[in-house]
Amino acid sequence: MDASVAGVVGTAIGALGAVAGGWVSVIGQGRQQRQQLHADREQRREAVRREAYSACIASTKLLSAAWWRFSDLVWDEQSTPEQWRAGFAEAHKAWTQFSTAVADVVVVGPVAASDAAEALRVAMYDWEKVGMDWFAAALREGHGRLDECDERFKQAAKAKRVPERAFQQAARAALGTQHP
Repeated sequence: MDASVAGVVGTAIGALGAVAGGWVSVIGQGRQQRQQLHADREQRREAVRREAYSACIASTKLLSAAWWRFSDLVWDEQSTPEQWRAGFAEAHKAWTQFSTAVADVVVVGPVAASDAAEALRVAMYDWEKVGMDWFAAALREGHGRLDECDERFKQAAKAKRVPERAFQQAARAALGTQHP
């Protein structure tokens, strides 16, 4: 093979090498971009979940506090039906926020957190029903110092503790924060 043929063959091999190297580079960049998009998506999902879980926990606490204030009001001999109505309205508003927060958790998941949030919603609704019954009985009786209502209220408040802790545990698991 003479020098000119060797030069042409060398140039062709060099061009093929350059094309192959470029192709490998494009494939590597595409893979890296896909990995970055996946990581970005995971970070956004975690941020949305963290926000939803925090809102659910905070609204649970607000709803609990509203019902305990209502309980204190109806139990107070000096309180009036108007004060009971205001306390009941506050609890109802807190229920709306809580219910919305649970719906957000159900949407953002994962399934374990969604199921735990739904179990918490059921327990809080049971407590809500007891509070509504107490409100109606207080209006009927003209006072809220009703031992049976108070006892049912405290039992429902106690019953919500396990689902509340279960939701917090499911949230930690979903966020991967169970271990330091």
